[in-house]
Amino acid sequence: MDPKLKYPPDADLRRLLRFTPDSGAIWLGDRRMVLLHTAALSALRQDLIGSVGEQHARRLLTRMGYASGLRDAEFAKKTRPGRPLAEMFLVGPQLHMLEGAARVTPLRMEIDAEAGRFDGEFRWDDSWEAYAHRQKYGVVDEPACWTLLGYASGYTSAFMGRLILFKEVACAACGADHCHIHGRPIEDWPDGEAHRHYFEDDSLLQTLQSLSLQVEALTSTLEPATQGGTLIGASKAFRHAQQLLQRAAATNVTVLLTGETGVGKERFARALHELSERARAPFVAVNCAALPAELIEAELFGVEKGAYTGAHAARAGRFERAAGGTLFLDEVGELPLPAQAKLLRVLQEGEIERLGGESVRKVDARLVAATNVDLEAAVKGGRFRRDLMYRLNVYPIRIPSLRERATDIEPLAQHMLARFSALHHKRLSGFGDRALQALQRHDWPGNVRELENLVERGVILASQGGTVELEDLFPNWPDAVETGVDHRGQLAAVAPPRQRELCARIVDCGVPLEALEQQVLELAVERARGNLSGAARLLGMTRPQLAYRLKRRGAAAEHEEAP
Repeated sequence: MDPKLKYPPDADLRRLLRFTPDSGAIWLGDRRMVLLHTAALSALRQDLIGSVGEQHARRLLTRMGYASGLRDAEFAKKTRPGRPLAEMFLVGPQLHMLEGAARVTPLRMEIDAEAGRFDGEFRWDDSWEAYAHRQKYGVVDEPACWTLLGYASGYTSAFMGRLILFKEVACAACGADHCHIHGRPIEDWPDGEAHRHYFEDDSLLQTLQSLSLQVEALTSTLEPATQGGTLIGASKAFRHAQQLLQRAAATNVTVLLTGETGVGKERFARALHELSERARAPFVAVNCAALPAELIEAELFGVEKGAYTGAHAARAGRFERAAGGTLFLDEVGELPLPAQAKLLRVLQEGEIERLGGESVRKVDARLVAATNVDLEAAVKGGRFRRDLMYRLNVYPIRIPSLRERATDIEPLAQHMLARFSALHHKRLSGFGDRALQALQRHDWPGNVRELENLVERGVILASQGGTVELEDLFPNWPDAVETGVDHRGQLAAVAPPRQRELCARIVDCGVPLEALEQQVLELAVERARGNLSGAARLLGMTRPQLAYRLKRRGAAAEHEEAP
């Protein structure tokens, strides 16, 4: 071994490997890992070789290792930034050992990233893959550490910015007492081109897939509501709303869309329009809450010349502009009472009268209304006409909140990622594992609109060619106390330095843990101004979890006060 290639301490790498038994996850940095029996991996190798043949099996396993190496290269650059290149590079062999692949000994390495020059040799002892292959097939003639070679090639290629091919010059599966690998640019191997298909055989397919995603993204930007008249989601609650929408599409019934702010009511309205026979006619959207009360009637019903100061020409209203198509009234609960009376007439008679006009005009526009307020309560409060509510509420569709359709979060996020990547000219490979887990755990008070904003921010902050990570989506996501691997290979509690300092201060203050928990819960609710969802986000938990703790503490307090 070259003395210059001595491994630096690996405590920084062991801290990357964390066990979170409560969530059933193992993490290496921001990537979710899984422990598998080598016997299971060996069985997979055997099945692949038996079903698709040795060459195809080798290609599949090489590409699997290559993808793993690419991911670990990201950690290497983040873990030891600013260190000498060789020291930074040695993260890969150290991680490979930490992950249980083999004992790796660097023998010789020449590396120059700027010149794209690499020439390195490494020794592998106790390669799991060589052992598994030899157990099944005995001593063979060809090297068999395909996954491990793919890892070495992927890891080094990510560092060098060009394809580095590693080959085994000795393999334990062939009877040697250890494996010996040699890596250099694929062009520097006389037979390098014969090995390229193990890594780049799908390059054309990937290009076509990337172009397809961009076309889809640009299309969805022009028509943000739908994909060919359908909405994105497969959860039970979402499918129920979608089925109601599809049944209404074939009719001219007035539809009332209800649901929380940000659930996508306008997108549902657009989908209804596209699925109907009116799809070729205009879709006109009006946000009733965004228009001043004195302008709403003019906007909806139109204006005749001279109707008021400044009305120098006649102007058609939104009902007329939507002729033959669909008029979408968002936040219809915010309409002032005079406009409500005129809207009722349109629904009853199918005709309007422009502001300042004396004649009526027939209109043929399907009305879709939406609100996030309780219209029944608005009627009781005198803010909304009861007869209009009945007219609008002929065919109500409640759109579920994002919390009710958790299984739709990832496909929605992936679709938004493709759209915003094209919009912001970013080439991204997806979401990190911890980012996806955080998306699933978030309470989503802003629903789909909030998800859309977070994904767009994540796309902007993510590195070109990388993945959208947790910190790109949620800069203030709380750290968790987890278990890691100490220098003896044993599990040990690991907490960020700030958390350890805070824990020490809590222990020193002598306040009972239960009393402290109660104070923390009350402070969070106070800071969120009584909003439990907001308080839960401050504490890094879900709203039901917070509500349970508050209820439990309240019951305990009542018990203590009882005589």
